[in-house]
Amino acid sequence: MARQDDAAYDLVAMGRTGVDLYPLQHGVGLEDVETFQKFLGGSATNVAVAAARHGRSTALVTRTGADAFGRYVHQALRGFGVDDAFVTAVQGPPTPVTFCEVFPPDDFPLYFYRYPTAPDLMIEARDLPVEALASARVFWSTVTGLSQEPSRSAHFAAWEARGRRDHTVLDLDYRPMFWPDPREAGLQVGRALEHVTVAVGNREECEIAVGETDPHRAASALLERGVTLAVVKQGPKGVLAATAEERVEVAPFPVRVVNGLGAGDAFGGALVHGLLEGWELRRTLEFANVAGALVAAQLECSSAMPTTAEVERSLATARFESQEAAR
Repeated sequence: MARQDDAAYDLVAMGRTGVDLYPLQHGVGLEDVETFQKFLGGSATNVAVAAARHGRSTALVTRTGADAFGRYVHQALRGFGVDDAFVTAVQGPPTPVTFCEVFPPDDFPLYFYRYPTAPDLMIEARDLPVEALASARVFWSTVTGLSQEPSRSAHFAAWEARGRRDHTVLDLDYRPMFWPDPREAGLQVGRALEHVTVAVGNREECEIAVGETDPHRAASALLERGVTLAVVKQGPKGVLAATAEERVEVAPFPVRVVNGLGAGDAFGGALVHGLLEGWELRRTLEFANVAGALVAAQLECSSAMPTTAEVERSLATARFESQEAAR
C-alpha cells in the first residue's frame, strides 16, 4: 500500500511488531517441538492487520531491526494491506521473535526474545508522523509501549499531538515480563488514561490500570478516569462494555480453541470497524467477540484475521442455530 497523503487513515496503530515462530507440535514444551511456522506478530501489528481485513485503511508506527526479519515485517504488512511507511529500522537490536507453547484450550505460554530492548521500544517523539496520528479516525496504542524510553515519551507526544479526540484507544495489554515493577506499570497506565477515550483490557489488566478485577467495578473506574468507552474482556465469561449511558454484556462465541493468543487483537480490529461504522454497542461487541473466537480456532494470529463477511456468516449461523434451538 502506498503512503496515504490525501486523507486520514481509518486507523493508525503504534507499538509492538516482530515475528511469531509458533510450534506445529501441540501439547509439548518447546524442548520437544521439532518444527515451527513463521508469522507476522506483535499486538499493535495484529490489530492493524485485523482492521485492514475489514476494509479499513490502516498504518503502523513501529521500528524493526535492520535485518532479514525486519524486511519480512515490511513484506508481510504490505501483503495484508497495511501501510508500512511509518515502519523504520534501527541499527543494533534485532527484530524480535516470539515463541509460544500450545496447550489447548487455555494455556499458551509466550517467550519473548526482546532483550535488552526491542526496536519497537526505540520509537522517538521527534520521528512521529504527527499529522497522521492527529488526523486518524482511530489511534490505537498499547501499554507495552509505555514500559521503556524513548517509546514512553513518544506515546505521550503522540497523545498530545492528537488531543483527547474520539476513538483514541489504549489497549491495556499488560505483559509483566516487560515491567520490572507492576507499580510502575500502574503509574504509567494511570497517566495514559488521561489522554485516551477508549480503554480495552482483561480483568488482570484492569487491576493494573485501576486496581479492580470485578468487571463492572473496573468499567466504572475506567469511566471515572475520563474514558467514554470501557471494554472489559472476561475470557470464557464473555465481554462487558460500558459507557456513561449503557452497559452491555455479550456471551462468548463457542469454538474449539487451538491458540488463544491472537483473539484479543482480532477483537480489537473488529472493535475498530464497529466504532467507525457507528454501530450500536451490542452489535459491535457481538461482531468483535466472533472475530476473536474465529482467530482462537487457528494456530496463527495475523494471517488468521477474518474478513467482515466471514464474521457475519458466523454470526448468522449462530443466530439461526439459536432460533432453531428455541423452537
